[in-house]
Amino acid sequence: MLGWAENVSVDHSFATVWDAGIMLASRRTWWRIAAEIEDQMLRPTIPTKRQNKQEPRPKPVLKATRPCQIWSWDITDVYSPWRNKAFKVYSVIDIFSRQIVGWRVEEREADHLAVDMFENAIKEHGAPDIVHADSGPAMKSHLLRDALTEHGVELSHNRPYVSNDNPFSESGFRRMKYRPGYPRVFKTVETARDYIGDYVPWYNTEHKHSGIALFSPAQVHDGSWKELWKTRAHALQDYYTKNPGRFRQRPNTPAPANQVGINLPKPKLTLLNA
Repeated sequence: MLGWAENVSVDHSFATVWDAGIMLASRRTWWRIAAEIEDQMLRPTIPTKRQNKQEPRPKPVLKATRPCQIWSWDITDVYSPWRNKAFKVYSVIDIFSRQIVGWRVEEREADHLAVDMFENAIKEHGAPDIVHADSGPAMKSHLLRDALTEHGVELSHNRPYVSNDNPFSESGFRRMKYRPGYPRVFKTVETARDYIGDYVPWYNTEHKHSGIALFSPAQVHDGSWKELWKTRAHALQDYYTKNPGRFRQRPNTPAPANQVGINLPKPKLTLLNA
C-alpha cells in the first residue's frame, strides 16, 4: 500500500486506490489509522509571518470560475548549507485548477527573472485575466507590470503581512515543504532546480489535491476529472450498497468547486449525483 515512506500523503494513497475503483474504507478511517503511525506526524514546521500594525489596505477580492483566469505567484526561500544563504523558488499557480503554470529556482530575487518566467508561462498557457501577488519589490516592479499589461493582464496585490490575501501561493509552498521526503537543505542551486523540476510535474499530474476533491491539478485544468469522477462515484455507491450501516444516508461523490477566489466566502465542496 502507498504510504508516507513512499513520499506520498494519506490523501494521495486514499485517492489513488479510489481512482482504481476500489473503496476499502472511508477517508476519515484512513487518517485515523495513519494517526497511529508516528512517522505520519513527523512533518517540518513552517515559520509564520510577523504581524503588521500599520493601517491596513483594502483587501483584494478575486473570483475564478475557470482555468487561466487568475494566476497567483510568489517567491519562497529554500535552505542552503551556508548561513544566511538561501535559494529562491519562484512559482505561478492557477488558482482555479491549482496547477503550477510557471516556476524557476534562482540565487536571488529579480524582476527580469520573473518577467522571463511569465513570458514562458503565457506562451504555453495563454495570458490570464489577472495576476495576483504580494507586495514585494519583484512583484511590484515596473518591469513586470509593463510586461504583463502588454498582454492585457490586470495586476492585483495583497496587503502586507496578510497571508490570507495570497492563500494559494502560500499553501502551494507549504505543501511543497511538507511533502514526505522533502530534503530541506539543498547543496547548490542546481540540486534545488533538479528537485523542483521533478516536483512540479508530480504535483501537477499525480498529486491528489485536497482542495479540488482529491483530483490532480492537471485533471481540473483540462477537465478530465469528470470522467474519473464517474469511476469514483460507482465505487462509492458499490461500497455503500455493501456497507449501508456505515452511513447515515446515501453518500455523494465530491467534485471540485465551480468557483474559487481570494477573500470570498468559502465555497462548500460540490457534490454531484451518481
